[in-house]
Amino acid sequence: MGMSFSVPVGQKLPPSLVNIFKEIHSDLGITCEDNGDLSRWAKQGVLLLNTVLTVRQSQANSHKGYGWENLTKKIIELLNQRDEPIVFLLWGGNAKVFAELIDKNKHFVLMCAHPSPLSAYNGFFGCKHFSKTNEILQKLNKTPIDWH
Repeated sequence: MGMSFSVPVGQKLPPSLVNIFKEIHSDLGITCEDNGDLSRWAKQGVLLLNTVLTVRQSQANSHKGYGWENLTKKIIELLNQRDEPIVFLLWGGNAKVFAELIDKNKHFVLMCAHPSPLSAYNGFFGCKHFSKTNEILQKLNKTPIDWH
């Protein structure tokens, strides 16, 4: 679908998205629908971007080192140039590497473990990134994200 974690309506939710929905429920009390299409978030300004944009099916990181990281780096560098503050959510070790590209005097960076079942209990669950993002947006007089 071109967005991290997002799957078409009717498709089985991937385990990482199930964990994202669990964290949203724990953090905000929101029960997300069984709809894995996250374009509703994108329409509110949420950019869902993996560090590597393709993988062989069921083989995480199988295309790491193929050059996708260069594109991801460029996207983050361009976003970092914006004057308007951005909230970056960096989930997992691959994403955290990009934190050094972000001007933390201008933007906000929240980091934690990846929502994968292999690492979600190492800091993704309980990170409260969804409420923290909305708190930051409200302090900036911006509309909070509807995470439903």
